[in-house]
Amino acid sequence: MIKGLKIMLVMVELELRRLRHDRTELYFRAVQPILWIVIYGPVMSSVRAIPTGEVPYTDFITPGIMIQTTTFVSIFYGLMMVWERDSGILKKLLVTPASRYSVVIGRSMASGVRALFQALIILPVALIIGVHFIHNPVYFVLAFTIIFLASGGFAAISILIASFMKTRERFLGLGQAIIMPLFFASNALYPTQIMPPLLREISTFNPLSYVVDAVRGLLITGDLSNLLMDLASITIFDAISFILASISFRRIIE
Repeated sequence: MIKGLKIMLVMVELELRRLRHDRTELYFRAVQPILWIVIYGPVMSSVRAIPTGEVPYTDFITPGIMIQTTTFVSIFYGLMMVWERDSGILKKLLVTPASRYSVVIGRSMASGVRALFQALIILPVALIIGVHFIHNPVYFVLAFTIIFLASGGFAAISILIASFMKTRERFLGLGQAIIMPLFFASNALYPTQIMPPLLREISTFNPLSYVVDAVRGLLITGDLSNLLMDLASITIFDAISFILASISFRRIIE
């Protein structure tokens, strides 16, 4: 147990070192979500076509955009695994005494660290354009903890995908095909109540919906009535993702 935890912390430390030496990727990936909240949000607010109650539309979508960009980072984290397989790094890792569960969870949590930094880049931009956050430091800590944990689950899914994809080109195509349906079939941009019935049913099985709902309640609306259910759903999603990714991990080098 202690040994496994040390391995996970080593993976996280490695990611922090990578970020310290090269943060360019984080800045470039922040461009798209910033455009969502700086341009798309105010435009749709003026149209007033989407009912968000008393919450301004830009405020409403900000948590969803934060989750979307962190999910993007996590889903494409498996691309690094494909590169490490091609370079022979993974083979060296797999011959160590480290269990595959520790490696998978450690790498997934390392992605969570990268996702947190991505979200922290968007936060000051949202404040500058006037997004109203709840001024409660405990809520902020809990919200970013949820982002960290959920990002780990999505990163585990990317490791699972990487175990079946033999080339980086195939991984890129499949990763994009997963992210956009998850995003648009969630409550990131609009309430689930206005979705068509079929899409509404799909959203109930979409882990992104529960992450967005929890973070939106903590940072924007203050509605925490569904928080326990959201946390339970995220925990189940993470557990299933870690187990499936750990089982298929050795396929990456086959």
